[in-house]
Amino acid sequence: MPSGALSPLLRRLTEEKRVLAVDTPLSTRPGKPARYRVADSNLRLYLAALRSAQELTRRGRPEAAFHLVQRRWTTWRGRAVEPLVRESLEISALAGALPWPEAEAVGGWWNRQFSPEIDLIGADCSPVAHRLFVAGSIKWLASPFDQHDLSALRHSTTPLPGYDPGATGLIVASLSGTDAHLDATAISLIWGPTDIVAAWQT
Repeated sequence: MPSGALSPLLRRLTEEKRVLAVDTPLSTRPGKPARYRVADSNLRLYLAALRSAQELTRRGRPEAAFHLVQRRWTTWRGRAVEPLVRESLEISALAGALPWPEAEAVGGWWNRQFSPEIDLIGADCSPVAHRLFVAGSIKWLASPFDQHDLSALRHSTTPLPGYDPGATGLIVASLSGTDAHLDATAISLIWGPTDIVAAWQT
């Protein structure tokens, strides 16, 4: 579809209908492309798994429907939690509850090839920051964040505009915590499920 026809539709779905949400890469340089996602997590789950499961159930195959949801659940959950983690961190940043008092915006970063993608960026403002305080990763799986994940995070920060290895901290948001053998001194902040919930309770 030509961009001239698509852009007004995306704008209407985002600004008027609020069906979609738009994310832009956060760094010290203007970034593209913007990324659109379905704003409502329940609708995202329906589109990702429940619609197909419903069709299988109608055809008399409830066990197949259950296994389909089970297979797709982890992938959906990992994507669904990302905006919640960012929002909880931003709430905490604005409340002065993070180690970076000047941080006010939390987002993510990616380039045009979507390689690499960085889940968490904490900065002084958005969408174009003057300074980055922290970059990080979200791992919402049964396995803990380990040394391999830390190495991948460090590698992904290399092309990030505004990232300073000596001054920009690293943050980890993990469902299952961190591995016992992880060099925790390299991480400025570890964020878990209780921290996400607590951000809305302060």
